[in-house]
Order: sequence, then structure tokens, then C-alpha cells
Amino acid sequence: MERLSPTTALPAHVQRPAYDRTALTPGIVHIGLGAFHRAHQAIYTDAALAAAFGPWGIVGVSLRSTDIVQEMHAQGGLYTVVTRDADGDSARVVGCVIDTLAATQERARLLALLADPAIRIVTMTVSEKAYGINPSTGGLDPAHPAVAADLVTPEAPTSVIGFLVEGLARRRAADLPPFTVLCCDNLPSNGRLVRRLVLDMAERRDASLAAWIGAKGSFPSSMVDRIVPAATEETRARATALLGAEDALALESEAFTQWVLEEDFVDGRPTWEAGGALFVADVEPYEKMKLRLLNGSHSLIAYLGQLRGLDYVRDVMAEPVHVARVRAHMEAAAASLDPLPGIDLAAYRAQLLARFANPAIAHRTTQIAMDGTQKLPQRIFAPAVEALARGGDADAFAYVTALWLAYVRRMGPVDDPRAAELATAASLAGSAPFFALPGLFPRELLSANGWRQRVEAHLATLDAAGR
Repeated sequence: MERLSPTTALPAHVQRPAYDRTALTPGIVHIGLGAFHRAHQAIYTDAALAAAFGPWGIVGVSLRSTDIVQEMHAQGGLYTVVTRDADGDSARVVGCVIDTLAATQERARLLALLADPAIRIVTMTVSEKAYGINPSTGGLDPAHPAVAADLVTPEAPTSVIGFLVEGLARRRAADLPPFTVLCCDNLPSNGRLVRRLVLDMAERRDASLAAWIGAKGSFPSSMVDRIVPAATEETRARATALLGAEDALALESEAFTQWVLEEDFVDGRPTWEAGGALFVADVEPYEKMKLRLLNGSHSLIAYLGQLRGLDYVRDVMAEPVHVARVRAHMEAAAASLDPLPGIDLAAYRAQLLARFANPAIAHRTTQIAMDGTQKLPQRIFAPAVEALARGGDADAFAYVTALWLAYVRRMGPVDDPRAAELATAASLAGSAPFFALPGLFPRELLSANGWRQRVEAHLATLDAAGR
């Protein structure tokens, strides 16, 4: 059977790019060529190009892996997203990624692209841990290996922040406007956070460069939402059946998708609203809603699943006792949110429960459970602090914290950037060694003895039950 390529004759039921790919030129560099970007931002860009064609082709960058780059080249940049829901499966071939490169092998080419005036936006989905954030200060961590290397040799970067700073430095030297930096990762106030990291690295290098970026640059925040499980052989088999051609890069996703962005771009943007993107003055309320209701509940589900031997989110949601726990957690998280105009939080929670229970989506709990030290501060600890400040007991958040501690102690070594510290803490009794980890828990929780006792009580119950 032939492999998907630009010359493949696709069946009529397969959605395909509704524009001339041969006329498409690059305008966006995307760092982090993983599944989520290809099933989310790239689809919005495909819709934008179909509605208002322009120079917005994407050059996808893999910071570490070379395999994805080779596979994209082999298929001429095309790949399939299979949408799965109760109505069945549908396929869409995406065409806006017109080139790909591996940063480890093509650093000079990537830096030349970042300095090219045709590139007007740099987007990113590299996961929370890749930014080199100091957990104690929230700023740049000079001890992070990639950050440390980039501070010594800034002209030969390896980190995402290092590439951004060197690219912006080259544009300033060439008297070009900066590119807009658009973070699409699950970080609180992600645009402002990345701006801080970029300015921090730039300041350590050249104060005048930092001043220029601060005055001229743009770092809009964004909130992204779509469940995109890791692809499997079954994923690729479904795509083959729908396409009549093999696609080594096929992905599957739920039908739901959401993208909320701040309208703050230096030099134009695609008409992403054609794909349903929402442009607002302030993303933070939407972001907080999603982090606490969706991502926080996902963490609860992931650790429940891991401790009980349930491989997929749908498996956890198939048991009524777990559904009740997730529903109660959502109610507690919703109580930490301010009213959001145009959003019915009760309806949103009901929608989330249905999405999590979707039997067609095989979202592994292991995938969600990783990197807890990077995810829990904004998903669980922040709403716990606010719940306590409002006079509540924050018990729902104590329970998730206990689940995570039990997971770390029983399933270690875990996939986490602070895995060594967690392993040391797990070798000791109780939760106190975890609370002693620098920069992990907010000081308000460290001083909340009653809340910490709730964590200990939940942990003791989990230990007694053996799960």
C-alpha cells in the first residue's frame, strides 16, 4: 500500500487542505513538533489558510528527536488527524506544515529562520519542564543544564529560551522587528512567564538587548484545550482504513477543541478565528478555568488510575465511585474561580465529564501522570491556597496531593524533572520530606498545618487500603 504523500488520491470523505500548498510560504516557526501541536494549532492554521490564504506556512522544529522530522519529510509534510467520538471516526489530512527540521542537527538553519523577516510568529509546545524555570523564583533557572550551556555560549543555543533570545538578538542586529512569541503550553499566564524567562536570559547577556525585547516584543498568553492521546498502531491502522494509504504520523483526537488567545501580535497573524479560535483582552480567567477544572481533574484521574491499575482515563471514568470523586473535585475547583462572562461552569463541568468518559479515546494515565512537580503547582496547589484563604478546608486538593505522593512512593522512579529528589523523599516516611522540597509547595500550604494533616490522613488511608 502506498504511503501518504502530496500525490495521494484521497477518498471523498477525507477532509484535505482547501488551499494551494504549492503557493504556501513560511511565516511561522513552531518549536515542539509533537502530537498536540499537529492536532491543535496546525488545524487552526489549516482553517485560517482556507478562509484567508496568506504567508503562514509552518516550519516545525523538533528540539531533540530526529525521527519525527524524517517521517514528515517522507510524507511531504502531510499527516492525518482521526477524530473519534460517539458518531464514529473521521479523518482530516493537514497540510500547513511545509517544512521540518531537527534543532540538534540544524541549529544554523533554525537560527537563520528565526532571523528571517518572513517569520513573524514563533509558537511553542515543548512541555512545562523544557522552559528551564526555577521552581523557587518562577524565573530562569541558571542551573538547568540547557540554560547553563546557553548562558556560556549564547550564539549556539540548545534550549527553547536560548533559541528565542538568539533569534531576537539577530533580528535586532539586522534592524528587523521581533517575531511574536506565542506559548501554547499549560503554564499559568504563559505569555507573561515566557516573557520573563526571555528577558532574564537576555539581561544576563546584554542589558540593551533585554530593553529592546521589552519595548518591541510581544508575548501574548493563550489557552489550549484538546485531548490528544499518544498514537498507537491502532491509530495508524484506523488512518489507513480511512485514507486507503499508510500514514506513519497519524494521530487521533476527540472532537472538542478550544483555543483562546490575547490579541497582541507584532506583525500580523493568520485568521485563526476561522477555525474557532477566540481572541480576548485577557486569557487568564479562561486559562485558570481550564487548568483547575480540566487539567486538575486529569491529574486526579491519572493518579487514581495508576494506583488502581487502570491504564486509560476512560477506564477510571467507567467506575461510578471514581466519577463521583472527579465530580466532587470539579465542584471544589469551580468554587476557586471567579465568574467568567459567557461561560456556564456547570455546563463546562458536565462537558468535561463526558469528554473524559469518551470510550473512543485511549488517553493513557501514565501520559498525564508524568512531571507532577511541574503540573501540580498550578493545577492543585494554587486553588488549595485560594480555597484556604476563603475559609474552606481545601480537602479535595489535599486528596489529589496524597494520591500523587502515594504514586511517587509506589511507582518510582517516576518520570519527572525532579525524579532524584522525589526518590529521596519517597524513601522516608510520611509527607514531610516532600513538603521540604524547595520551591514546590507555596508557603501558604507549608504553614497550613491543618491542610497538611489532611494530606497525611488521606495518605494513611491510601496506604492502609494498599492503593
